[in-house]
This record gives sequence, structure tokens and C-alpha cells, in this order.
Amino acid sequence: MDHLFSPWRYAYVTSVKDDGECVFCRLGGADPAMDSQTYVLHRGRYHFIVLNVYPYTSGHLMIVPFEHVDRLSGLSGEAAAELIELTTRSEQVLDEAYRPEGINFGLNLGKCAGAGIEAHLHLHAVPRWFGDTNFMTAVGETRLLPESLEESWQRLAGRFGAAR
Repeated sequence: MDHLFSPWRYAYVTSVKDDGECVFCRLGGADPAMDSQTYVLHRGRYHFIVLNVYPYTSGHLMIVPFEHVDRLSGLSGEAAAELIELTTRSEQVLDEAYRPEGINFGLNLGKCAGAGIEAHLHLHAVPRWFGDTNFMTAVGETRLLPESLEESWQRLAGRFGAAR
């Protein structure tokens, strides 16, 4: 596999604590004044929206419950309703900000289903364009992103409306 260097990720990789604490619980409980550093885009009543720090494409975000649950069935009715509201709003925001040709939305429940963090539910929203899976991804096992996480955060953060 070829390696492309992405020095902007070094600060994140070296800041990850190996203390057993859930990364999503840590992000959800962080001081909202730090949202630009943690890439939190929006805080609702039951969920927050955060950029994926290992994105498939620019604008790849996740909707994450504040509550540490691993299944949709673990959400209250109100929390489940907010998840759908924030998913709908994410579609609108991604359409406005990126003009994608499509969007993948997905939940991976359990390790065998592809969950990287299986203990804490999170819904992915991935803007897609024809050709975004090119030879670099298909053959080179490498992703090319046209903007940094900071640029993605700047593009998206103010578009979700009032926070809780």
C-alpha cells in the first residue's frame, strides 16, 4: 500500500486517549466552546452532529446520540424522532454546502456489520459524486480529499440552525 502523508491529522491521533472512555461520549460531553477543535457541527437535545475524522469524502458527518447506546432500539421515542430530524437536516445542509450527486446514509450495528465503534450508535452521512471512487481508492487503497477537516467544519458548522 502506498502512503500519502496528512500532517493535519497528527494532532488528532496524538490527542486520542487510550483510557477506555468512549470517543463519542467524550465528544458529546466536551465543552461546546471547543466544538471547532473537536469538529462538532451541531448539538441537539438528544444528539450531536460531528465530522468524521477519517472521512470517505469531504463533508462526511455522523449523527451521534449523547446517550451511550449501541442499538436503535435503545433510543427513546423522542430521541429516535430527533435522529430522523437531524438526518433530514443533514441531507439539506450537505445538498446546500456541497451539491453532491447522492448521499449515503448508514448505520453499522455490531462489529460484523462494519461498526468501527460498535458500543455507541452513530449514523453516517456521506456525500457522493460520480467518480469519487477512482483508481486511488479502488486500486491504491488511498483516499484523496479536496479540503481539510477545518475547511469542512467552516463550510458546515453554521448551517444547522440554533443549538440546544
